[in-house]
Amino acid sequence: MTAVATPPSAPPAPPDPEMERVFPPPWVRRFGNRFLDVYAGLALVYLFLPIFVIVLFSFNAPKGRFNLVWQSFTLDNWKDPFAIPELVDAFLFSLKIAAIATAVAIVFGALVSLSLTRYRFRGSGAVNLLLVLPLTTPEIVLGASLGSLFILQVFPPPVPQTLGQGTIIIAHVMFCVSFVALTVKARLRGFDWSLEEAAADLGAGPVRVFTRVTLPLMLPGILAAALLSFALSLDDFIITLFNASPDNVTFPLYIYGARQRALPPQINVLATMVLVVSVVLLASGTLFQRIRERRSGQGIVAAPRAMVMPVED
Repeated sequence: MTAVATPPSAPPAPPDPEMERVFPPPWVRRFGNRFLDVYAGLALVYLFLPIFVIVLFSFNAPKGRFNLVWQSFTLDNWKDPFAIPELVDAFLFSLKIAAIATAVAIVFGALVSLSLTRYRFRGSGAVNLLLVLPLTTPEIVLGASLGSLFILQVFPPPVPQTLGQGTIIIAHVMFCVSFVALTVKARLRGFDWSLEEAAADLGAGPVRVFTRVTLPLMLPGILAAALLSFALSLDDFIITLFNASPDNVTFPLYIYGARQRALPPQINVLATMVLVVSVVLLASGTLFQRIRERRSGQGIVAAPRAMVMPVED
């Protein structure tokens, strides 16, 4: 065998002065990284400090009607979180409005996002603009305009002619649809539409293709949009203020009206309960997604192994 001579390795290139000008020295990079870490930590503290105060004051025993000054630690507030009937009614009414608005917005928003992602039609750009418009318009403009429309009674009888529960639901659905459509659209942006064609080639009908192929792939985006819409509807104050009657008081409206009379610790307790439920749902969804990705990854690795047939001698 003839030996192949290996070419001598080229000497290392001298450092480029232009690159040294572009990249800062190591100590500058270390200082920048530490500065970013400190800045991010301070930003997180700034964001979560009000939430920590809300949770902390749910264990406070105020001496007066206002739970604004820390006195002493107690668990009596959690023993009877529903001690104030008006507060409980407002809280349940907010949950009802948020559930109805989220359910309606999920249906309309998911269908709109599916049509915009899958099909190209005249006017799709205008539809995209109309979806973004409620997100960029100030809430006071949306609330005042909707309240004016309902008060002026320019709609036929199926639409509510006076302010009340129906007008609140319509107003909440209006801005929740935009959040749902944009969230689900982001999920469908990388969707492989050939999967639907493969399912149709195997004999599945349109309904079966949608329920077995399209909907499961849309489900993570739909769940994320549902949680976001529910939280926004439960938290909304300005739009609700312009479209609610005095008899329809939501949880934010009750807190706003009660701040002059009393701020009982039960408000903090209910807010903490909502926070805990939201964190549990978010953690459960993240954990489920990781388990699903891990199982799917194991399935992809195990599939080629199962396809390998033993070779006989």
